[in-house]
Amino acid sequence: MAAWTLGSYARSFRSLNKSVRLCLLGSALLGLTVSGGSYGVLLNLYLLRLGYRTQFIGVVNAMSPLANLLFSLPASALGKRWGSVRTMTAGIVLSLLGNGLLPLLVPPPRLREAWILATYLIGGAGMALYLVNVSLFLIDATTPAERNHAFSLRVATLPFAGFAGSLVGGLLPGLYAALLGDAPGSPVPYRYALLTSAILLVPAIPTMIATGRASDRPLAGHEEALDARAGAVSRGAVPLGLMTILALVSFLRVIGEGTPRAFLNVYLDAGLGLSTGHIGVLVAAGRLLSVPASLLMPLFAARWGNGRTVAFGALGVSLSLLPLALVPHWIGAGLGFLALTACAAIARSAFIVYGMEAVAPRWRSTVSAMTTMSAAISWGATAAIGGYLIDVAGYRATFLAGTVATAAGALLFWIRFCASPSRHRESLQM
Repeated sequence: MAAWTLGSYARSFRSLNKSVRLCLLGSALLGLTVSGGSYGVLLNLYLLRLGYRTQFIGVVNAMSPLANLLFSLPASALGKRWGSVRTMTAGIVLSLLGNGLLPLLVPPPRLREAWILATYLIGGAGMALYLVNVSLFLIDATTPAERNHAFSLRVATLPFAGFAGSLVGGLLPGLYAALLGDAPGSPVPYRYALLTSAILLVPAIPTMIATGRASDRPLAGHEEALDARAGAVSRGAVPLGLMTILALVSFLRVIGEGTPRAFLNVYLDAGLGLSTGHIGVLVAAGRLLSVPASLLMPLFAARWGNGRTVAFGALGVSLSLLPLALVPHWIGAGLGFLALTACAAIARSAFIVYGMEAVAPRWRSTVSAMTTMSAAISWGATAAIGGYLIDVAGYRATFLAGTVATAAGALLFWIRFCASPSRHRESLQM
């Protein structure tokens, strides 16, 4: 069984077509830069050196998920009208514009906060266009046998590219400080480092254009084309209850990921006194570890099914936050973060596939939009509330809150989808 599984696993990766491979390259470029790579390492540190406290840093981090909340449903509508590839391309252009403008200009102090919030919101709007449509593109461009592998590979490309981006992000401020003759603690080197990170996203635009040219068929009208292919032409009721549960699980699951994502570099810098270079290495190591974890997801899914893989992965995220909360040392933080990124990568790709396959094809764009919106609310609430909670109760209470929320999401998912499979099968027939 193991040999057959591994052989099937390798063949499924090799069978992915050119358009899927180009789409994954575009994801890698996003991971290198603005989606958790060099930009993610640098932004909070730039804000710290501008003199801002964790409250404002939390609000800034909330802008991107707020944009996902506001623009997920329009992104779904645009994907149906323009096609997924064109909408993803427009999203990358918008993300480049917003993230590039943030450090490009430095307004007077009275306007600076508004400028930072507005430009980061624009960048987040671009990511919303991309995130909602990339799942629809991949599920349309793959067969059921390839699907887990394609989604796991997409999830793996982000941390793999993020590993390189985190290393680059950790080194760029020192390089610019040396070139400009500025102090390493000055915001100026971080400003140029952020601008460089945004510029590195430029090649993603021609990559996405090439993805559209390589597609085997038009990608507009996902629901109609997939309904016809699957024979699912009945006009059943909207599976609102099922989609609501998926959105709630997404909200709770993401809290555990979002807490360290928003504040780990601040915690390591201001709380534990770790240098920027060491922070970059630690974050990069976490990104790198999640690559093999993501690629192993199809093997876990083959043994347990996507549902149990989601539940076990989310529980792993919850438990991984405990060292961050209870061990006030960079080793505890590092080990917890490494375990968390691995478990989150497994749960994330399995959850996307599970959610898209849990409904009839005509509802997939709605599921993608709803789960993206719920994740956005979760990111935003974690970033905004977490900044205040850290000031009031400290990092330990903040990380423990993430532990409890994600464990609740894992339990809810298990009860609804794993403990009563017959009930789930009924919901899929709606």
